[in-house]
Amino acid sequence: MSQYRQSPFANLTPVVKNLLIINIIFAIAPYLVGKIFDMNTSLAAFYFDSPFFRPWQIVTYMFMHAPLLKEPSHLLFNMFGLFMFGPILEYSMGSKRFFNFYFICGIGAIVMQMLIQAIEVHSIMGSFVMPHPITDQSFYQYGGDIKGINKLAEIYYAPTVGASGALFGILVAFGLLYPNMELMIIFIPIPIKAKYLVSFYVLYEIYDSVVQRPGDHVAHLVHLGGGLLGLIMIKIWRMRRMDNFF
Repeated sequence: MSQYRQSPFANLTPVVKNLLIINIIFAIAPYLVGKIFDMNTSLAAFYFDSPFFRPWQIVTYMFMHAPLLKEPSHLLFNMFGLFMFGPILEYSMGSKRFFNFYFICGIGAIVMQMLIQAIEVHSIMGSFVMPHPITDQSFYQYGGDIKGINKLAEIYYAPTVGASGALFGILVAFGLLYPNMELMIIFIPIPIKAKYLVSFYVLYEIYDSVVQRPGDHVAHLVHLGGGLLGLIMIKIWRMRRMDNFF
């Protein structure tokens, strides 16, 4: 018997490994270049009518996370999910298909969030774009609707970051492809089948997106958008069979 234990990273697939590396680099980089380049403003995703929006953000936001030293759990949980579920899907799909799947879920998730935001903006202003920046006069311009003004400020000036949209697509795909695989969850001493775990998580995200609890800054619409894209692509995969997927 070998005296050496196999590294837990030995079975990492190529795309998953590179995604992990890139995300870690992006998490560290702000502490190295923060004085000369504002990564959060440039690479996080903003609403398409925001003065901070740039087209490339629909891709780069996936590699940005909450500040590593302040909220390490954001990066750690996303990377743990990618580490746990990504390699199995990459083995099933192949690296090219998994790469496409990951980015389609991530990009589709932020686009779907922007569409929902556009509907919210229209419901407040009667337009999908804002003719004037939000100022102290906005309270009078929009009929004294302070709640609506706060919502506009959140949509226009709060960035979206994280790999959660792509990861949620991975989780939904895993639940569809391996529904009866039993998973052990921290703090829960019994195995849970993937289909039940994923279903619970989806329902939880739907609930949180509807309730919109005060102080909840989680982008639930991004999660649900990524999950929906994952569901659609797996359904297409099953209809066309793996050889014709992508």
